[in-house]
Amino acid sequence: MIRSAIVLVCLLLVGCSGPDDSSEPDDGEGSGSTTAAGPVEPGVTEPELRDELLAMQEQDQAERTGQVAGEWNDQERTDRLREIIDEHGWPTWDVVGQDGASAAWVIAQHSDLDVPFQEDALDLMRDAVAAGAADPTELAYLEDRVALNIGGEQVYGTQIGCVDGEAQPARLADPEGVEERRAEVGLEPLADYLASLADDCAAEAAASATSS
Repeated sequence: MIRSAIVLVCLLLVGCSGPDDSSEPDDGEGSGSTTAAGPVEPGVTEPELRDELLAMQEQDQAERTGQVAGEWNDQERTDRLREIIDEHGWPTWDVVGQDGASAAWVIAQHSDLDVPFQEDALDLMRDAVAAGAADPTELAYLEDRVALNIGGEQVYGTQIGCVDGEAQPARLADPEGVEERRAEVGLEPLADYLASLADDCAAEAAASATSS
């Protein structure tokens, strides 16, 4: 089971885009509401569920960036996401907004303690992407994560480890075709992605050398 040395943060690495990222002036008609987590996109049907997912993501990221741990852990977040899916299906853009859907993806991405659940989430997310209701770049990350967790090879090169201070993709199928596959789902070239993580791996190597 892969344990990536790099924290995969949706807003930093994936660019979490929705169906239309154009910014138009708001004339006040059809605007969304505001909840404790901030403004809600127009048309979102479950704003309170969105708030809950964003809070779960905040806990997830706080734990992974060395801040004080939240009340829950990965398994508890996995269990709660399973309950949400049982009740609502996969949290799509129209149900919880783009940010809420990305939060659900982050939780599924980190559900490594329950790979069968990850596989179920992957199937649901594939359907959501096919319906234009979820982000294909996020799906690519989950495709790779699940592939590695079941002993296979990733196809997009999203799962990275630090090896001797350098960022390198874990087991990769068909390296010659990876750039085409990445482009198809809106991912940056693999070399650029690895370069963006170079400082993190160098810092990890330096810290390891200091502590040894």
